[in-house]
Amino acid sequence: MDKALNGAITEKLAAANKIVVASHVRPDGDAIGSLLGLGLALQNAGKSVQMVLADGVPSSFKHLEGSEQIKKEPEGDRDLFITVDCADFKRVGKVFENFGQPDINIDHHVTNEKFGTINLIEAEEVATSAILTNHLPEWGLEITKPIAAALLTGIVTDTLGFRTSNTTPEALRQAAALMETGVDMPDIYMRALIKKSFPAAKYWGAGLSSLESRNGIVWGTLTLADRKATGYGGNDDADLINMISAIDNNKVGMVFVEQSDNHVKISWRALELGVDVSPIAKHFKGGGHAAAAGADIEGGLNEVQKEVLKKTREMLGLGV
Repeated sequence: MDKALNGAITEKLAAANKIVVASHVRPDGDAIGSLLGLGLALQNAGKSVQMVLADGVPSSFKHLEGSEQIKKEPEGDRDLFITVDCADFKRVGKVFENFGQPDINIDHHVTNEKFGTINLIEAEEVATSAILTNHLPEWGLEITKPIAAALLTGIVTDTLGFRTSNTTPEALRQAAALMETGVDMPDIYMRALIKKSFPAAKYWGAGLSSLESRNGIVWGTLTLADRKATGYGGNDDADLINMISAIDNNKVGMVFVEQSDNHVKISWRALELGVDVSPIAKHFKGGGHAAAAGADIEGGLNEVQKEVLKKTREMLGLGV
């Protein structure tokens, strides 16, 4: 990182007393890991910190120390506002609509819109948690065992257990350094990627039964009816995209998740080296990386699915 940028962030963090840290709606492991990693480190440095997720913490991450502190909206005043793992400001949710520009924007998405006063964007890193693993000590913040557990969760989930094409030797070194604090890597791996609640498993099964494949694209669909029938409380795909990413002989994997507000959440995964799905997500006002991206599109499930599949084929040259 540029020395001037590093110095500016260090100075901002040192001078602040009341800090709000936020991440994106429908939070994944890296959103929660980077939020907790930075938030707890700042608390340990004597700061008053509010950690905010508009959609709250999914049950699969509530075991992480500090997760009980996470609020759904900010309260009172602050003298520093930080976003983590957000490619654009809308992703923090409507509770921040009138909150003002973030003072510091920390992210690893190549599509980041640099909406902060200070922008630390390192797209070469596998996760925002990886950025913090590198830089927290430079900012005078200690990585304790609970912080390491949060950051390792972010790295493990965003790399699907070190299986994504952007996994680097540096990511493995980061994980090893975090493990040296005493964190139980197998436990984190199991909780973040393997274990599921019974409703989540049923919801996952509904998605698997919907699978379709054509012209190099394999996709699954999760409807509101599926969510109701299985009793699944989340508005995500219960990690169905991870299963789809393991299916052979396709170039792209996708999941369509119908939302209750006349929106559809779409996730893309590149299943071959050289395939870049981030421009497709950006076309639909989403974001992400070459290997993994997402968007949230207004409209009914059938119309959105038809439009997105057509554009995905067009942009990747996969025919009709």
